[in-house]
Amino acid sequence: MNKSLLLALSILTFTACAKEEPKINKFVCTTKPIQPIANLKIIDKPIDFGDKRIAMTKEYIKTHYGKTVDNIEITPKIIVLHWTAEMDFEKSFNRLEPQKLLTDRKDIAKASALNVSAQFLVDRDGTIYRLMPENWMARHVIGLNYSSIGVENVGGKGNKKDDLTPAQRKANIALIRYLRHKYPSIKYLIGHHEYKQMESTPLWLERDKGYRTVKSDPGAKFMAEMREGVKDLLLKMPPKGK
Repeated sequence: MNKSLLLALSILTFTACAKEEPKINKFVCTTKPIQPIANLKIIDKPIDFGDKRIAMTKEYIKTHYGKTVDNIEITPKIIVLHWTAEMDFEKSFNRLEPQKLLTDRKDIAKASALNVSAQFLVDRDGTIYRLMPENWMARHVIGLNYSSIGVENVGGKGNKKDDLTPAQRKANIALIRYLRHKYPSIKYLIGHHEYKQMESTPLWLERDKGYRTVKSDPGAKFMAEMREGVKDLLLKMPPKGK
């Protein structure tokens, strides 16, 4: 057996399942690679994320997480699902679009003038909009912004009930799959209402022990459906606790 053939066989032995040659039938692949979402449509609709918002984001990172950064890029490790508590897409978008926090958000105004945002917004018909670069930090969840991607859903009337549509549910499952395939670093899937349960993990960075809010979105039923829909991805739930 010549050296070239020996080299070829060695390479085949250590090649990933996706590259197995049909002639090699002794090795059986038992892994189930995460599949990309074919034809997932994402529409870019940028919010105002100019120099002022970037500077405020850096300051937020320094004040709340104790980090001095040159840019606002993150390594995504968590997907956080939300609802907007607005039933209209434009109203939802308009709350996220400005760089500075709106005057009616007195509950979080003391923490920063940086406006809330999210990387994605899903309309009632299931249309997915990307509002900003996926790997830039958005202010959408206390303590976890520096490692999370936020997905807002238009709905949650009065911030009280899960009225998210079947189309939104389907879109969220597809988007979770897209993100997990694109960012293998993502290990957790949580609802906004579960965020305080993450305080026991190394991903929790909030330094202000008094900065917490009570959240109900998107609710246990919605999260159970999402987890069932992506159970093959083996994404973690938040630890039980708070």
